[in-house]
Amino acid sequence: MDFLDQILRVPLSQLPFYLITLVIAFTVHEFSHAYFANKFGDPTAKLLGRVTLNPTVHFDLLGIILLLIAGFGWARPVPVNRDNFSKPRLMGVIVSVAGPLSNLLLAIAGAAIFAALLQFGVVSPYMGEDKLSQAIHIFFSLFIVMNFFLCLFNLIPLPPLDGYRILEDVVPRRVLGKLQQFEQWSILIFLVILIVPGLQAYTIGPLYGAAHSLSQHFLVFFRVLFGA
Repeated sequence: MDFLDQILRVPLSQLPFYLITLVIAFTVHEFSHAYFANKFGDPTAKLLGRVTLNPTVHFDLLGIILLLIAGFGWARPVPVNRDNFSKPRLMGVIVSVAGPLSNLLLAIAGAAIFAALLQFGVVSPYMGEDKLSQAIHIFFSLFIVMNFFLCLFNLIPLPPLDGYRILEDVVPRRVLGKLQQFEQWSILIFLVILIVPGLQAYTIGPLYGAAHSLSQHFLVFFRVLFGA
C-alpha cells in the first residue's frame, strides 16, 4: 500500500475512480477516431475491430501504467489510411480532431451532470462524511479534469499525438516533407520534456492547471444556468 501510494500520481483510495475515468475517456477517444475514419471510407479500423466501445480493444497496458505513475500515457492508436479518403487532408483533420473533441464533450457533459446534481440538491456541495457523496465528488472531479487534460494534451503538435497529425494535414506539402525529416527527433524531444525531472512543471503542469481551470469555469457556468 505504502509503495503504491509513493509511485502513483493519485491517492490509492481514488485509483478506482481514476481507472473508470480512463476506461471511458480512452475508449471514447479511440472509438471516435475509428468511427469517423470508417465513415469517410477507410475500413482499416473496422477490419481490426476498432469501431467499438469495447475498452479491451483500445487499451495499451504500458500507456495506462505510465499515465498512473508519470502523468502521461496513451491508448492503442487507431490505424488510419488517409489514401482511402475522398478528401484525404480535410477528412484526415476531422478524424484526428475527433479524439480530442470527444474528450472535450465528455468533460462538458460531466460538468453539466455534476452541476445539476449539486444545484438540485441531489449531492451536497461539500463531501462531508457521507461515502456516496464523497464517491460522486471524487469521480466527477477526476472525470471532468482528466477529460479536459486529455483533450489539451492530445492537441500538442508533436508526434505521435493528434495535434501533430492535424498539423501534417494543414501545412503545405513542402513544409510537410521537412516535418517528416525531423519526426524521429520530435518524438525524442516529446519524450524528454515529459520524462526529465523538473520539466513537467513547464509541460504537463500548465496543462493540468488549464484543465482544472476549465473544470471550475464550466461547473460555475452550469450551476448558474441551472439556477436561472
